Amino acid sequence: MRVFSKGSAVPILLAMLAVPAWGGLSAQQQGSAEGTESITVVGSAPTDLTGLTEGPEIEGYISARTGEGMQVTGVDGAATAVLVSDATDIKSSGGLLGLGRTKLGADALLNGLPVTVKTVQWEGGLVASQVRFKNNNLATANMIRTGTAQRFGEHDTQIAQNAAATEALRGRVGDIDQYNVKGTTNVYFDTGKSALSQSAEADLCAAAAEANAMDNALLLVVGYTDAVGSEDYNQELSERRAGRVVNYLQQKCGWAPYRMLTPTGMSESDPLADNSTAAGMAQNRRVAVNILVSKAVEGL
Repeated sequence: MRVFSKGSAVPILLAMLAVPAWGGLSAQQQGSAEGTESITVVGSAPTDLTGLTEGPEIEGYISARTGEGMQVTGVDGAATAVLVSDATDIKSSGGLLGLGRTKLGADALLNGLPVTVKTVQWEGGLVASQVRFKNNNLATANMIRTGTAQRFGEHDTQIAQNAAATEALRGRVGDIDQYNVKGTTNVYFDTGKSALSQSAEADLCAAAAEANAMDNALLLVVGYTDAVGSEDYNQELSERRAGRVVNYLQQKCGWAPYRMLTPTGMSESDPLADNSTAAGMAQNRRVAVNILVSKAVEGL
């Protein structure tokens, strides 16, 4: 069992790396001496939540996460342990791309993510029946994880450098849910391919240089396809294209990973042109690199 202290002076980013021990049959919150809380979660969550008594609704951020358990800390500082079941309805909404609700898996429940959780009571503890959050908050949580975890397990100095850089950025944009789009660069691909052309490579480094000249700029990379092929194939292809662009930006253009929001593959969605013509399909086989600056930090 790990004890979390409300009065700890450890920065929240480092606290988010600490994971409590979860094991046994239920989730519960326990008080302990000297103003600390100990959170113990036991066993596996039920796969059918039908008929279970409704529990409290919890609003806060995920302060610890492992296996089937998560700890949610509210605005009052109270921490509650909740099990995540296969039956838990996990969805995101809104955000940078203006999408509706998107159903996600439990792996989207990252440390630092602001959430609203509906619960049911089970075996003396709580199981999440529904988890809701915003797309752009998930992107920020992924950015934090990328910045802190990329060197985890290697030299402590590198970990500290990555953590410090990400903590500084998180302190300025971590609670922001709106951004200004300062520019978009599209790079294009051959049918069914994810290889970058020489002109695309040059355009990507130019976009990185433009963003690097702006204070507090982040990059959001979104991949697309034309309408040729199955939905599953195009989803995978759009993700491969986005991943190739992210790798090039980081490895060849010098863009820091902790300034990159989570890349997204959007398959055939949001076409730029008519997919019924060859010229239109060529415009839709693209990756968009968006330069974003939080409205709350712009001009600081």
